[in-house]
Amino acid sequence: MASGEASISEIIRCTNFAAIKHKNQRRKDPESTPYINHPIGVAYILTNEGKITDLSVIQAALLHDTVEDTETTLDEIKEEFGDEVAGLVDEVSDDKSLSKIERKNLQIKNAPHKSLKAKLVKLADKLYNLRDLKRATPEGWSEERVQEYFVFAFKVVAGLRGINDAMEKELDKLFKEKGLSDS
Repeated sequence: MASGEASISEIIRCTNFAAIKHKNQRRKDPESTPYINHPIGVAYILTNEGKITDLSVIQAALLHDTVEDTETTLDEIKEEFGDEVAGLVDEVSDDKSLSKIERKNLQIKNAPHKSLKAKLVKLADKLYNLRDLKRATPEGWSEERVQEYFVFAFKVVAGLRGINDAMEKELDKLFKEKGLSDS
């Protein structure tokens, strides 16, 4: 099997794994979109807008919420996809034993210290989430809560800057619409 074919096979295997893990989950938008659309969308942003071709980054994007939001363990990710992918998933996963405010503060504090590959996944994740918020307000969210998420994402992205101009420009457009800028 050629290298490109192996990569395609691995991406499909990884997508299938994520789809099985997220099979009963839905996004909180009015349409209750299948949750798997999110990690696939994050991988899509990376490959199409970010021009990322690194297999481990794409796999980490597809798996980025499995440990955080399903019963999947890091050991399981490591066994299926190797140490590098498991390490990236670990880097971008929140510790659900902490309060929501602690998790958010840690995302802001730790963003500048992530590896380049983890930063790429985080950037694409924030871009997907902000576009999704612009498209539809989640059930039970006020405009104030949406704005608070944009402010939070703005602070996280500040610590990720300088790694992918195309994704950063797209994020800046969204931040500008919400009155957020570095200037």
